[in-house]
Amino acid sequence: MSTLVNITPLNGHPTSTGRHALEPLTADEVNAAVLILKREGKVTPTTRFVSISLKEPDKALVHESGGFAELPREANAVLFDNALNACYEASLSITEGTLTSWKHIPGVQPTMTIDEQEECEQAVLRSPEFKAKLKEHTGVDDTSLVMVDIWSAGNYGDPEDSSRRLARPLCFLRTDPTDNGYVRPIEGLRPVVDLNKMEVIRIDDHGHWPIPPGDCNYSAERIDTFRTDIKPLEIAQPDGPSFEVDGYQVAWQKWKFVIGFNAREGLTLHHLRYDDDGQERSVLYRASLTEMVVPYGDPTPSQRRKNAFDVGEYGMGMCANSLVLGCDCLGLIRYFDAHLCDSRGNPFTVKNAVCMHEEDYGILWKHTDRRLPNAPEVRRSRRLVVSSVSTVENYEYGFFWYLYQDGSIQFEIKLTGILSLGAYQPGEKPKHGVLVSPQLYAPNHQHFFNMRLDFDLDGMPNTVQRLDVVADPLDVANPFENAFHVQATPLATEKQARGKLNIESARTWKIVNPAKLNHVGEPVGYRFFPGDNSVPFASPNAWWRKRAGFVENHVWVTPYDTTERYGAGDYPNQSSGGAGLNAWTEADRSTENTDVVFWYTFGHTHIPRPEDYPVMPTAYIGFMLKPSGFFTKNPANDIPPSSKKMSCCH
Repeated sequence: MSTLVNITPLNGHPTSTGRHALEPLTADEVNAAVLILKREGKVTPTTRFVSISLKEPDKALVHESGGFAELPREANAVLFDNALNACYEASLSITEGTLTSWKHIPGVQPTMTIDEQEECEQAVLRSPEFKAKLKEHTGVDDTSLVMVDIWSAGNYGDPEDSSRRLARPLCFLRTDPTDNGYVRPIEGLRPVVDLNKMEVIRIDDHGHWPIPPGDCNYSAERIDTFRTDIKPLEIAQPDGPSFEVDGYQVAWQKWKFVIGFNAREGLTLHHLRYDDDGQERSVLYRASLTEMVVPYGDPTPSQRRKNAFDVGEYGMGMCANSLVLGCDCLGLIRYFDAHLCDSRGNPFTVKNAVCMHEEDYGILWKHTDRRLPNAPEVRRSRRLVVSSVSTVENYEYGFFWYLYQDGSIQFEIKLTGILSLGAYQPGEKPKHGVLVSPQLYAPNHQHFFNMRLDFDLDGMPNTVQRLDVVADPLDVANPFENAFHVQATPLATEKQARGKLNIESARTWKIVNPAKLNHVGEPVGYRFFPGDNSVPFASPNAWWRKRAGFVENHVWVTPYDTTERYGAGDYPNQSSGGAGLNAWTEADRSTENTDVVFWYTFGHTHIPRPEDYPVMPTAYIGFMLKPSGFFTKNPANDIPPSSKKMSCCH
């Protein structure tokens, strides 16, 4: 059973607390920002609105007031003028109705907008040169059967290309307008589109490949026979959910936090606190996905330029899905809308952009004492799930935050969707990919994600320690040669903090507050546990790596700076690289006993399988944060036993 839960109106704030200062902009506030910019003469017929998002208030003020001071509502905006090929940043006071700053950012290309993605496809389809090439390569001149996916142009050292706003789409040929076009790539043709003029400026012709002969669909309307041995699985919460919602504020069990959302990062979490015996304790101030890159490992002319910075080039929030009850989310569901605008400043709301629900997560803890008559003692684990899903052309990315009753925090990305496929010559086998069907292959590729975790653990001054498990020396103090211990290294500067995973030492990291000691006299802390990860296989000189400096290390630590938000810099689209974490940490600033930001890069190496075709089963990757000396004991010790009537035996 799936039920939509409306505890309070989405934009209502009926409790005495009022609106939290970190809640995202409402639709009215986005519209107000657009009107201010138009009134101030900053919008021309060729201006595009790239993004409008909350300008977050000063962190110290949020902490002092608990987030509920009457702070001014402000917004940041990024605009782009196609006629001038120029990017601008603006700050606005929504409260006062004024433009507070306006700045030209020379030589950059901001995120491509949703409108540009759609207009780019039409530019290719109406191009006479493309139509002629389509006929030459496929024998087809009906462009209504062509599917065009916008892909970023990247930067490969060509001064002429890097001075324009470009896209380099991938094209596919459907058998009919509703077919799965991805199984029929037009391998040899790569149109290059000037997004300012919205016209094809050239078509890179890399040779001729036959259209793969297979036909494979995934939609329910095209599946002939479904399995019949699935019984209904229902989730019932007859007394309602355990969470409470006020606007975008959430209280669940002992957790409190604010849900955020913006066009670039998508889902964000803010001001995450835990109620520890009546004391509200801060854990995370802000958590977000800052960037991701998908580099492909095929050197052939038609594939080697494929790499996508999905956050900075496309906007994860602008690509968010409207989630569907009973499909994307199961159970008693609370949805949150995302209020954005399109590139012309028109209101653009993603309904149900964020989903929240509870789910059972197996055994929380258990012990059987054979001496006691009431054994065993067992408690069920329940977790709160906050999620969003974005579709970036062929790929789907699900972003899932999990909060647990024992104080743990988990982040998981679920990767699914459709492989970016290429055609192969009959009888040949690819070296840099896998055949998934005759003459159809999937290139090897990787996905790297960068997370920004702004810790305020029981206050802002924190220190990050690197924890390595090491064996003791083989001396008289270790006669059985069995001893090992944890070696904690405080990371005092940015360069020292640059780090990689190390399986030989079971390396983890710990964020501590040296000024707050727990009941055994140690600094309170949370440990960071990496999940699956990888390293880049491309050379450090590869073009994409110049722009994705965040992949050089798995862990980075920086002092808090409101201007340092994105691991690859503010404008990775068509950039020449060098911005972001690599540049900031060269300053080697102090990171000890200060307001620190912990950055984590994690990668998924995808060597495709035929079983990933035509649509991929979900892959999972992420990390875990666990309290480590933050509490006096297991904080889930007070979870009541479950009712035995909740389950039945068959």
